Amino acid sequence: MPTIARIGPYRIYFYSHNRGEPPHVHVDRDAWTAKFWLVPVALAYSIGFRAKELRDIRRIVSDHAAEWLEQWHDNFPT
Repeated sequence: MPTIARIGPYRIYFYSHNRGEPPHVHVDRDAWTAKFWLVPVALAYSIGFRAKELRDIRRIVSDHAAEWLEQWHDNFPT
């Protein structure tokens, strides 16, 4: 699980076995987790996060989506 960023209380990472899925990131804080698609940025699922925090996380993902998409393609070349 390569960690690609730590922003505030959040750990953002890929799962190495997610190669067959569209580009996305996982975001964890404590025992809570969420998955966001990168193109377009959208919430795939969330466990534990409240709506306001998910909006904040979505903003973070949106701000870094181009960078993380590049890292995705570096990790999972076609």
